[in-house]
Amino acid sequence: MTTFDFAPLFRTAIGFDRLARLVDTAASAADTPSYPPYNIEKTGDDTYRLTMAVAGFRPEEIDLVVKDNTLVVSGRVSGEGQKGEVLYRGIAGRAFERRFVLADHIVVDGADLQHGLLHVGLKRVVPEALKPRRITIGTGTPVGVETPAAIANDATIAKAA
Repeated sequence: MTTFDFAPLFRTAIGFDRLARLVDTAASAADTPSYPPYNIEKTGDDTYRLTMAVAGFRPEEIDLVVKDNTLVVSGRVSGEGQKGEVLYRGIAGRAFERRFVLADHIVVDGADLQHGLLHVGLKRVVPEALKPRRITIGTGTPVGVETPAAIANDATIAKAA
């Protein structure tokens, strides 16, 4: 596999260290196993759903953790509830860990386990400060310009003080 050294790029760029982490994560993602299988669906303009096939796992055996814009889904089988000897194991019940890099402002909306499928709801929540806002245009005095009436009013207030 070809590796890229982005160090020269980041010598003159400020604040792009997250980009370097994403590139490193993407490069290491090629080595990840394919178990358990999953789907990613776009269910709306700002909503997504991650569906993983986790047959044989109970809800308490699966962990979902979000840290540094990364969703980590892991599962550990406790072995409880098995009765008798297993002659053939076709349903994989091995431990797993899958990592998903989340874009900015993506939050986990909830998770549900039904019929061996883990459904994780994801939603883009843009902060108010980043949303576009409309600025009203007035027809009065330009902002920052002193008019003779405003100057006279300020002088009257200064005399009274």
